[in-house]
Amino acid sequence: MGGCFAGIDVGTGSVRAGIFDADGRQLAVARRDIRMWKEPGDIVEQSSDDIWACVCACVKEALAVAGLAPRDIAGIGFDATCSLVVLGADGRPLPVGRHGDPARNIIVWMDHRATGQADRINALGSPVLDYVGGTISPEMETPKLLWLSEELSASFAGAWQFLDLADFLTWKATGSLARSVCTVTCKWTYLAHEQRWDEGYFRAIGLGALADEGFARIGTEIVAAGTPLGSGLTAQAAAELGLAPGTAVAAGLIDAHAGGIGTVGARGGSGDVLDRMAYVFGTSACTLLTTTEPAFVPGVWGPYRSAMVPDFWLNEGGQSAAGAAIDRLVRLHPAAPQALELARAEGQGLNAWLAQRAEEAGGAGAIAELAGTLHVVPEFLGNRAPFADHLARGIVAGLGMDEGLDSLVGLYMAGLAGIGYGLRQILDAQAARGARTRTVVVSGGAGQSALVRQVLADAAQVNVAATASPEPVLLGSAILGAVAAGRYDSFASAMSAMSEIEAVYPPSAQTRAWHERRFNAFETLQGAYRSLRD
Repeated sequence: MGGCFAGIDVGTGSVRAGIFDADGRQLAVARRDIRMWKEPGDIVEQSSDDIWACVCACVKEALAVAGLAPRDIAGIGFDATCSLVVLGADGRPLPVGRHGDPARNIIVWMDHRATGQADRINALGSPVLDYVGGTISPEMETPKLLWLSEELSASFAGAWQFLDLADFLTWKATGSLARSVCTVTCKWTYLAHEQRWDEGYFRAIGLGALADEGFARIGTEIVAAGTPLGSGLTAQAAAELGLAPGTAVAAGLIDAHAGGIGTVGARGGSGDVLDRMAYVFGTSACTLLTTTEPAFVPGVWGPYRSAMVPDFWLNEGGQSAAGAAIDRLVRLHPAAPQALELARAEGQGLNAWLAQRAEEAGGAGAIAELAGTLHVVPEFLGNRAPFADHLARGIVAGLGMDEGLDSLVGLYMAGLAGIGYGLRQILDAQAARGARTRTVVVSGGAGQSALVRQVLADAAQVNVAATASPEPVLLGSAILGAVAAGRYDSFASAMSAMSEIEAVYPPSAQTRAWHERRFNAFETLQGAYRSLRD
C-alpha cells in the first residue's frame, strides 16, 4: 500500500473526496451534488443510494486527477452530516415519508419534522438531557426515530438498521456495523463516558422497542473515530470506489467534527487543542470546544466524552443556518438578481462577489459605513446555541428604500456581523462555565474569505485563525484514514503533522466600540422577538 490518504466528506448539498499525502498536502479534490427533496413542514430528505454513487464517482475522479494508482491509497476516512439513514432487510432503503418512495430513505439533519417529539421529550426530562445542553434538538436522532415510530410505523418496524450517515458510509465500505462514538454520542444520546445507552430514557420517551432489542438496530459496537473497521474495504466496495480491497477504513466523524480534527491540533500559532475552538462555517455553523473536564453549558450540546479528540470532552454549539442564512438574507434584496449576474460574469459565487465588493469599499474596517442602519439576527432556522430555541426566527431591522448594489453589500456585511454576534454569545456562555477560548480556528466553505474571518474576529472579540489547507474538513477525514492505516500512532501526532496554522486575525480596536453597541442591539432584537412570539 502507498502513503496517501483519502478523505470523503458528505455535506448537506454535495459529496467531496480529497487525496492527501502524509504531510497533509492536498493532491486532488472532486465534487458531486447530492439530490435533495424538500416539502412543506420542514421536511428534507435524501437518498443513501444516490449519496453512495456520488462518493464512488468522487473517489475515482480524485484518484485520476492525482495520477495515483488504487494501491497508493493506504487509508480512508469518512465524514458526513448527522442525518438519519433507514435500511430494511438486506440493507435495502426504506421510505422515511408518507410518499412511500424507498429511494428517499434519509431524514436530513436540518429536517425539523420532529419538533413536536423533541418538545415532548424535553418536557419529560431525563438525566440524558444533561449531556445535550439540557434540551434535545429536533435535529437529533431520537426525536426523528420517535416520529417514525408514531407516523410511519411500517418503516420503523421494518427497519433492519438505523444509522447516522457517516456510519452508513463505513458499513457500505467495510460491512462493519460498528458505530463511531462521535455520531452516537453527539446525536443519539449514547453516554460515552459510561459506555452505555440509557434504557430508561428510551422507554420513557416511547422508544422502548429499541431497548427491548438490546439496541441492536442503533448500535451495539461503539468504537473511537479513526479505529480501523473490519478487514478494510470489501471487494465490492473497492471495485465501486476504484480502490484496492483491504484498504484501511476508519470509523468516521460528523462533518463538523472532521473540520475540528483538521484544524484544532494544527502546528504553529499559539496554544493547543485546549486553547482553541473549532468553528466550522458552512451551510450551518458548528462550534467544537475541547476540555479536560466536562463543562455543562446550558444550550450548548454536550459535554461528550471522546466525541472528537480521544479522551477529551467536547462541547458542541453553533447555528442551524449560517452560510445558508447569509444566502437566504442576500437573496431577499431587490438587487440580488443583478448582483448574481455580475458575479457569474466574473466566475464567482454571489457571496464571494459581495465579499470582494466589500473589500474594495474598505472591508471589515468600514463595516459601520457599509452596514449603516441595518441590523440582522440571522436565525432563520432557529437558535441552536446557546438558547436551544428552535422557534427563533430571522430579523432584519433598519430597512430603507435603497435598492442598489451598495445596499446589498451593506446587508451582507450586517448579516456577517450577526453571525459573529451569535458566535460571541456561545463563547460567553462557555466562558461563564469556566471554558474560555483564546483562538477560534475557522474552516468550512463559508469561512474561506479573509473578510469573513476578520468580521467574525471583530464581532465576536476573539482571535480567528485559519489553517493552510484549503479543505480542512476533507483533511480531517484523511487524518482519520492515516490513523487507521497506522501511519501515525495518535491523533495528536497526525493532526500536528498534517495541519498547520497559516494566518491569525486578531479583533480590531478600530471597530470594537461599534461592534459592542451593535451586539447590545442584537440581543435586544432577539429578546423583542421572543416577547412578540410568546
